[in-house]
Order: sequence, then structure tokens, then C-alpha cells
Amino acid sequence: MVDINKLNIKIFLDTANLDKIKDSIKNFSFIKGFTTNPSLMHKEGVTNYEEYCKDALKVTSNLPISFEVFSDDLKDMEEEARIINSWGGNSYVKIPISNTKGESTSNVIKNLNKDNIKLNITAIFTVDQLKNILDSFNNPTPSIISVFAGRIADSGLDPMKIMNECAQIVKSKENMELLWASSREVLNIFQAEESNSQIITIAPEILDKLKFLNKDLNEFSLDTVKDFFKDANSAGFNLLKKDSH
Repeated sequence: MVDINKLNIKIFLDTANLDKIKDSIKNFSFIKGFTTNPSLMHKEGVTNYEEYCKDALKVTSNLPISFEVFSDDLKDMEEEARIINSWGGNSYVKIPISNTKGESTSNVIKNLNKDNIKLNITAIFTVDQLKNILDSFNNPTPSIISVFAGRIADSGLDPMKIMNECAQIVKSKENMELLWASSREVLNIFQAEESNSQIITIAPEILDKLKFLNKDLNEFSLDTVKDFFKDANSAGFNLLKKDSH
């Protein structure tokens, strides 16, 4: 019997929905932090970035939460990061591994780390990308390295090898944590634990699936058959033209 509360890995909820954040704090003690991004905020209809972030800080009970910069200019990106950091709370500033032109953000990371700003470096897909920014972390201020294991898997590659290599590299830096990002299924939580990642982000949809954890597979099979039967009847499907008399 697996007890999710006894895992070493920290589980963060990846959402911009403030109601889901509040609910997770109230009902799921294993949720240890939160991540957001501009895409999630846009999906939730957020129009005022600063107002939203300050509201989110109020409801997260001082658990860590990451807010991402959105400028494509490296200088502006650094300025945005400093503004986000000024809002206080237990926040990390998310910096993408590059801008849309493929220009490295290593100098942005270096300048912000030097000034003790907690960073979450996001959209990392390769070991070399991590190696290329490692020297930008000269200050032991807490930092997170978000490797998009789920999207790596979407490309047809097994992310475990990459995550294991990244875990070994992250060990070389004080207060740096490896985050398994873009999870797709409950299994990813246990894969992330096995890969020695310190954090995994899960979407609310995966949080909902945790009700299936430890479920007997024979029972799960029968429930699935019942679902198919129920839906076929609800749809009024009929291939056998039986006489109603």
C-alpha cells in the first residue's frame, strides 16, 4: 500500500486557479508548493499580472510559489524578475532557459542569483542546457531547476536517463532542487521519486486521479466495463433490433 504522504519528493500544484490553490491547501496536506506560468494565467482569464500574483501570495499560506517573467528582451526580463521579487512572500521567479530567439538567459540568472533572488529556471529539456547555466549559480540562495520530463516523454524519449543525470549535477550546488515538470500521470510521481528529483509539479487533473491510488486492478477493470455500459445506454446505442412485444 503506497502512502503518498510518506514519499520523499515534494508535490507542487501547477495551476493559476486561486480556488484550486485554496482547496488543495485545505484538503491535501502533501501539497507543498505551487507553480504558475503565463499560459495558465491566460487560461484563467488573468489580465492584471501584478494584481493576480499579489492575490496568489495571500492565499498560499507562505508555501513556495513561482511566478514567471514574460518579456523576450533579456534586460527587460531581469527587470521584471526584480519587480516580481519585490512583492515578497515565499516566491520564486521563473526564468526560461532562453528567450524565443534561443539566446541564453545565463547572464540574467547570474545577476539575479548574485542578488539573492530565488529562481526557478524553466523549460529545460537537456542535460547540456543545465550544464551551460550551472556556473551562473555562485550564491547558495535557494533555486529550482525545472526539467520538462513530461514533454521529453512526448517526444518519444524516456525522461528517466535525463532526470537521473540532472539529479547528479544538481547535487553539486548548495540549495538547488530538481523539479520534474509537465507531469502527465500519477505514475510520474513515483518515477520522479526514483530519479532523485526533489519536487514534482502536478496539474489539478492529476490531483483528481490520486483517488485511484492503490485501487485493486480487478475492481478498476470492472468499474471501467460498467462505465462503458452506462455510456452506451445513455447514448441510446442499439444494433440488435429486438421486438418490443
